[in-house]
Amino acid sequence: MRKKAFWLLAGVIVFGTLTAAAACPEKEKKAKVAPGIEVLMNKKGMLKGKKAGLITNPTGVDSRLNSSIDLLHQDPDIELTALFGPEHGVRGDAQAGDKVESYIDEKTGLPVYSLYGDTRKPTPEMLKNIDVLLFDIHDVGTRFYTYIYTMAYAMEAAKENDIPFIVLDRPNPQGGIKVEGPVLDPNYSSFVGRYPIPLIHGMTAGELAKLFNQEFNIGADLTVVKMKGWKRRMSFEDTGLPFVLPSPNMPTVDTSAVYPGTGLIEGTNISEGRGTTKPFELIGAPFIKSTDLAEKLNSLKLSGIRFRAASFTPTFSKHQNKLCHGVELYVTNRSAFQPVKTGISIIKTIHDLYPEDFQFLSSNNFNRLIGNGWVKTMIEEGASVEEIVKKYEAEQKRFMDIREKYLLY
Repeated sequence: MRKKAFWLLAGVIVFGTLTAAAACPEKEKKAKVAPGIEVLMNKKGMLKGKKAGLITNPTGVDSRLNSSIDLLHQDPDIELTALFGPEHGVRGDAQAGDKVESYIDEKTGLPVYSLYGDTRKPTPEMLKNIDVLLFDIHDVGTRFYTYIYTMAYAMEAAKENDIPFIVLDRPNPQGGIKVEGPVLDPNYSSFVGRYPIPLIHGMTAGELAKLFNQEFNIGADLTVVKMKGWKRRMSFEDTGLPFVLPSPNMPTVDTSAVYPGTGLIEGTNISEGRGTTKPFELIGAPFIKSTDLAEKLNSLKLSGIRFRAASFTPTFSKHQNKLCHGVELYVTNRSAFQPVKTGISIIKTIHDLYPEDFQFLSSNNFNRLIGNGWVKTMIEEGASVEEIVKKYEAEQKRFMDIREKYLLY
């Protein structure tokens, strides 16, 4: 009888616990950082009585994944009159390098003007129904990502048409401390590197806007709506914000961590992993022996990174439908990790191991990505990675003095 009573009581306790848990579901965790769009929505007076244009893409969301387009369009106190799309488009549905056309947005009925096609700078015609231009895009903190130059061109257009320009600031997934890589030689200026800044600059879009505006004489009427709660030493995970892929081949924070280095591989005949589920984390080619490459790269004892021998078959891009052998990158310590040094080390190692098969592409893309012509020359002439790094570290120091004036956090 006592046993029956015991099990009956135990069942009641378990049932009660489960019922209580169901009645009190886990609370939604609140982000530690409020991006610029959230701060703006609490300061709507900035837009009162003005027709607003918005430069954005799918990364333009608040901490609960509400689209900046929807937040502005649905607010009765704000008149959103036009959208502007960078590379990959407002809805993020275009692949890298694909021309994006202008059209009417189905959801809002607003005109969408492409800034990645025949026009990279908003024209007076595009701006005729706009009193203020907003920029809200999550960048990846790397010089050769095009979004910051879309921002710069738009700032120029705003200046030329007497329109105020507002940047809604967001975290840099590289953090706000790390600065690494060569400073761009202006002779290699392009849409993947317009201004003399390092490959990793350690600045937010708002800070870069201030630097571009002053140092490169844009002179726009610029306002940066700062984030609330962001600290320079924060990792992206520390912010509590959702990571929305900034482009089709940038699916995770881990991808963005290696991208400043392995993105350089786009300038070679080695696959950078496009067409796989781990772009920029998988590196290889049909002629590579994966175990040899992994062993050699691990022997370099690069900070914060390990390499695993791996094979993969890209479904598009370089070596499409061909079995490639190479390595997968595993970042073990993001703070210690040096993406640019790692990328150069990978390229030099493959260059030295497979001199008959490795090639820099004839399009000169590598020089545009690295931002100069001397790194390629030094690799081809047999210089060590340490010699290359030593040369660009002197450039970094000069940039740091300029950078300091524009930091907001």
